[in-house]
Amino acid sequence: MYRLVVRVVFIAVAGVIILLILFRNRLPFGEGNSSFATEPGQEITGIEFSDNGKKLLLQKKDEIWVINEKTEARKSGISFILRILREVKIKSPVSAELFKSEITDKGITPVKIKVYEGRKLIKSYLVYKTSSNSYGNIMKTGERAKPFIVYVPGYDGDIGSAFTLNELFWQPYTVFNLLPSEISSVKMENLADTSSSFLITSGIQHLALSDLNTELTGFDSALVIRYLSYFAWIPFEKWALDMGADAKKMVESQQPVYKITVTTHGGKQTILTLWEKMAEGQSDKVKDSDRLFGRTQSGDDFFVMRYFDIDPLLKKRSYFFPE
Repeated sequence: MYRLVVRVVFIAVAGVIILLILFRNRLPFGEGNSSFATEPGQEITGIEFSDNGKKLLLQKKDEIWVINEKTEARKSGISFILRILREVKIKSPVSAELFKSEITDKGITPVKIKVYEGRKLIKSYLVYKTSSNSYGNIMKTGERAKPFIVYVPGYDGDIGSAFTLNELFWQPYTVFNLLPSEISSVKMENLADTSSSFLITSGIQHLALSDLNTELTGFDSALVIRYLSYFAWIPFEKWALDMGADAKKMVESQQPVYKITVTTHGGKQTILTLWEKMAEGQSDKVKDSDRLFGRTQSGDDFFVMRYFDIDPLLKKRSYFFPE
């Protein structure tokens, strides 16, 4: 009787184990292969990206996220990656043949992702960035795991772009962030209409406006002060990180349309140069009426600026004189 009871219990336990294995394998494609999103209630406090020996770390310190323990991260960028990590779902499995043709044969190496809650590793997987699908990626939970195309419900864009080790992507998209009291001078060069250019110098008890050579009189000082206030926040839209060397040379070969040089009382100088941008998807001769290419002297990378954001600074000298 005792042996019969033991045998029944053993069979029952074995059956439960088999059911659990079968159930697990249906969640979906096997939990170990398809579990990408973090669990509800888990707080993400660290994200590590690694690729070919390079690493980038995003960490939450109090309420601020920092890049590699030194620079504050862009809030919209952090919100984007957190949404991906929390909401990512499988769109479709990837066959071995497709993975070979789109990833292996093209030599695409993965970006390795580790997600932490405090010191606890809560997720890790591989992201293969590719143009083979509209979501910009194929993901695997490990080298030998099944590959999947994943997506974020409600977002149709390229989520693969967020898995980057480029620090520029994570930094605030800001050109100027200065109070009027911090500004010593502003030199605004309108290279398409040099007669509109001007220079503002601002001291403790002196505010001057010149035509780059001669100091002028009769200007409205309130308008000058208002103009300086616009430098409190001048953003750009995005980095033009996909620009190749030839495209950069083409832009550099063109005459800039504006150059704005700002010097602070502490001696820090920012030189913003702006070039016309051709409209995407149009003839090379069609100018983009909404955007410009920009670059500062601090780097070789171009960014895209909207006229909407930079327009407050693109004043003509006549703006400062009453009608």
